[in-house]
Amino acid sequence: MKKLMNSPDTLLTESLRGFSAAHSGLVTVRLDPMFVTRADAPRKGKVALVSGGGSGHEPMHAGFVGMGMLDAACPGQVFTSPTPDQIVAAIEAVDGGAGVLLIVKNYAGDVMNFEMAAEIAEGAVETVLTNDDVAVEASTHSQGRRGVAATVIVEKIVGAAAERGDDLAALKALGEAVNAGSGTMGVALTSCTVPAVGRPTFDLAEDEMEMGIGIHGEPGRRRVAMMTADAIAKEIVGAVVEDVKLAKGEEVLLLVNGMGGTPLLELYGLYDAALRTCGDHGVAVARSLVGNYCTSLDMAGASITLTRLDGEKAALWDAPVHTAAMRW
Repeated sequence: MKKLMNSPDTLLTESLRGFSAAHSGLVTVRLDPMFVTRADAPRKGKVALVSGGGSGHEPMHAGFVGMGMLDAACPGQVFTSPTPDQIVAAIEAVDGGAGVLLIVKNYAGDVMNFEMAAEIAEGAVETVLTNDDVAVEASTHSQGRRGVAATVIVEKIVGAAAERGDDLAALKALGEAVNAGSGTMGVALTSCTVPAVGRPTFDLAEDEMEMGIGIHGEPGRRRVAMMTADAIAKEIVGAVVEDVKLAKGEEVLLLVNGMGGTPLLELYGLYDAALRTCGDHGVAVARSLVGNYCTSLDMAGASITLTRLDGEKAALWDAPVHTAAMRW
């Protein structure tokens, strides 16, 4: 294992200190307990959005804290859920009096700890659960489908609606609608290496790939021989179109997301393949995003997400955003 770090035990703290210093105008970082907030939090009269999860998926979620997205993010240790005390402290720090919406990926530890925090916290707290992974119905980390890259899209669209002043009930309904209209599947060319473990989570032969991988290295649909970008896009887009029940002529947002170890040269090639495959299904790509947004440490691979769009959701996607990892 070769990693740019001093020690696995101090990596998260040192990373957060660096993140705080690099983006001091955007965020405030607390280390005990650990959470990240907008620099201008709390925003009075605005519903606050709080998310979080295990570290190792950067820039999710701390990279999406800022104007137009999250008010706070709670980073757990690598691939480990944040603790209830972290989440409660974050809720209290950003609650501007209009309530708090938790955006939670469907993993057992995340769900349990965010539920506990919601019960402890004072004030109105609601939850949107993301479960967009169409690859498998169950995994070693979740009950039911996993929440993966579409979580970023939920955070952006709901974040824009919160910024314009929508109330808590409307934001919860919007988040659930975006999640219901989203599907994702990932593919791994290599494993990732958790710093504290020091060796790859699983082994893949040079001519193998894992189709339907999870962002913690959970098993996918099957292990297969290496495929071309066109073949990968055909299988993934086809599975997502079928799962989300996208009809011909519908508009979507197409996200090609890197898993952390794949160069943009390859991600844009995969986007080209996915775009052509969407055309084969009669699905119109109205918005796009390519890059590393929901990663798995140093894993080589990618995921493809399709999210159904209408006029309102497209306008919310286009709305201004200013965070460390997303800005327009």
